[in-house]
Amino acid sequence: MPVDPRKFLQQLFEAAIASAQPAVALPPTLPSPPVGRTFVIGAGKASAAMARVVEQHWQGPLSGVVVTRYGYAVPCEQIEILEAAHPVPDAAGAQAAEKILDFVQDATEDDLVICLISGGGSSLLPMPLPGLTLEDKQEINRALLKSGANIGEMNCVRRHLSAIKGGRLAAACYPAQVVNLLISDVPGDDPGDIASGPTVADPTTCADALDIIKRYAINVPPKVIQLLESGEGESVKPGAPNLPAIDTRMVATPQMALQAAAEVARAAGITPVILGDSIEGEARDVGKVMAGITHEIATRGELIKPPCVLLSGGETTVTVRGNGRGGRNVEFLLSLGIALKGLAGVHAVSGDTDGVDGLEEIAGAYIAPDTLERAWSIGLKPQDSLMNNDGHSFFEAMGDSIVTGPTLTNVNDFRAILIEK
Repeated sequence: MPVDPRKFLQQLFEAAIASAQPAVALPPTLPSPPVGRTFVIGAGKASAAMARVVEQHWQGPLSGVVVTRYGYAVPCEQIEILEAAHPVPDAAGAQAAEKILDFVQDATEDDLVICLISGGGSSLLPMPLPGLTLEDKQEINRALLKSGANIGEMNCVRRHLSAIKGGRLAAACYPAQVVNLLISDVPGDDPGDIASGPTVADPTTCADALDIIKRYAINVPPKVIQLLESGEGESVKPGAPNLPAIDTRMVATPQMALQAAAEVARAAGITPVILGDSIEGEARDVGKVMAGITHEIATRGELIKPPCVLLSGGETTVTVRGNGRGGRNVEFLLSLGIALKGLAGVHAVSGDTDGVDGLEEIAGAYIAPDTLERAWSIGLKPQDSLMNNDGHSFFEAMGDSIVTGPTLTNVNDFRAILIEK
């Protein structure tokens, strides 16, 4: 039975998001209660939802403080929920970071610290090293977001300019046991890159961070260069004596989300092909490559026979050159659509599973074989929109934006390309 392409792709996106909901994924990862007290701390777009699940399933008393993005708070009884800005940090985030750091200072070896970390935590825990200000961190964050650096590179820089990231929060928990419950939003699921690794050791160095700044010609204040060159920003390394016992557990990952979407596709009689959960690169370049793969399948059927759906995740980058309302998912889709040139039978969706693509409260968008024709008919020029990094304006005008609202989770970007028979 033929599927409605748009509805089908929406169902895949919803399945990916549903699989990463804390209520579903977190309970099996909870540790056993300790002899002493239970502290709950955390940061990220999913941290408040995770905190509520911990409260609902925990046997015994607990207390805690977590910080999440504005609009992502959920009510908790024993854990204090704070809100701050993302992706550019604000004073509320700085205050939250200080409060969380102070909260764990008196933990003992009989105590347990449960750390709830998800994507967005880097911006929500802005605690500058001595000599830097919050304004410095805001300026650096904006520059990183526009530089084209990938998420691992951005987080390397962030770890070495922070008084809480790069294992420093873990060190503050010593000698208590730390159990990290992580929802991954990064390619490869490296704990050090999820929220810049506040509660895991960091093998990277100040020299690595300095190399990244130079490689991308990122404009930073002179004191940042001085801090990195002096080594004063060095993070907590593996094996450091001030690190507690740390147990890190993955609650949800991009790969799990892709597998959930694949199951929905199979149930609909569409063959899923998971291309990978860690695809990186410039969004417009990834769009061109995906268009080439799609064209090969649609016209020759060499790799796999249609009907099929190509699934992928990861985090692309956008080097901002224009002044439009961009986002990496809509930039990818614009590039994909232009390269496909209206290829018959091909539909696609791309969205951020946290519901926010770039700086917009829009998750992503949808394209169809008639996208270019419809755009031209209303006076839109797709290539101009792409060059101006203006994907959200383009898809809003087309009525093809996808708006989810806060999803209370974050397993990075989700892309699906349906190739009909």
